[in-house]
Amino acid sequence: MVQGMSVSTLTTSRNFGVYDSKTLCRNHSKMYKTQMRNSGFEGHCLWHQNVLSLFLTSHCNRLKQRNVKVEAGWLFRESNPGNDASSERSENANEDILIFFFQLDLATRVQCALNMDQFEIAQQLRNKLTEVEAEVIKQQDSKKGSATKSEAQDKGISILRLRSDMQKAIESENYALAAELRDKISKLEAESLAASAKALAYENVQYAFRLGQKVRHKNFGYRGVVCGMDPVCCESSSWMENAHVNKLSRGSNQPFYQVLVDVYADPNLLVTYVSEENLLAPDQADKERFDHPYISFLFYGMDTAGDFIPIKQLREKYNKPRHEVDADSQDEDGKEDS
Repeated sequence: MVQGMSVSTLTTSRNFGVYDSKTLCRNHSKMYKTQMRNSGFEGHCLWHQNVLSLFLTSHCNRLKQRNVKVEAGWLFRESNPGNDASSERSENANEDILIFFFQLDLATRVQCALNMDQFEIAQQLRNKLTEVEAEVIKQQDSKKGSATKSEAQDKGISILRLRSDMQKAIESENYALAAELRDKISKLEAESLAASAKALAYENVQYAFRLGQKVRHKNFGYRGVVCGMDPVCCESSSWMENAHVNKLSRGSNQPFYQVLVDVYADPNLLVTYVSEENLLAPDQADKERFDHPYISFLFYGMDTAGDFIPIKQLREKYNKPRHEVDADSQDEDGKEDS
């Protein structure tokens, strides 16, 4: 991982989303301060830290005032034994969002240092940002299938070489070696085919939901907001087993979405990773209040349809165009960013 940025620093605990106490606020503040120390720039641009602390404190107090004992348990747990909503909670998705936030914050602090003529600090911050961006690009290429496509090409070249060696082994009547090479070729061909299929899936995928769209879980009923998407399931095999992905009608080879869960509905989920077939779009515009600590830095606000407007950097991350609200429903509050 990038020097000075520990994944463990950015990853939250299983109890990250417990909003009925002040522990979460302290954990957020502690995590953010640790990021600053690890980056070597603690004490600079304290405005960001103060704003984040203020938001988290007010958010916790607001939810405490609206407390309806959500900690009592998940409403649908008894009717879905062994397969409750927590099975789709994703630490990887949560980590991905936090790294994205860290990247945005570094870029802002670079500009802040330049504005204050602190050029040496700005250069140090820019170097750190370059490291983070390189790691993020590497991860994105892997998820998008770019690395997989290159891997498929490399395997194809290896197959040609092995076939040449096998032919030479046959001509020299070294049949044991020829058989060994034949088995290697068969294995590489299967791997190359799988890699090519994955890369093709990333290039041609069609998503049913968009960034910032409010959704509802088909089975568990909670409200959420889409903040990320993959053309296929990119979680570990153990996560897929726990989430019963093999029981889905479309399996793992369908789009999966990073979903921010309304903490007022369930404070223990925070971020889930949900298959496309398990998400539903509201029949009518959902303009009800939606509470989540990540909303403020991933989205500008809501449009006239009740969906959230993703920031430019989030759209660029997933190479998605700006969503335009229908002309007959637009007003000044619903206009999106340029």
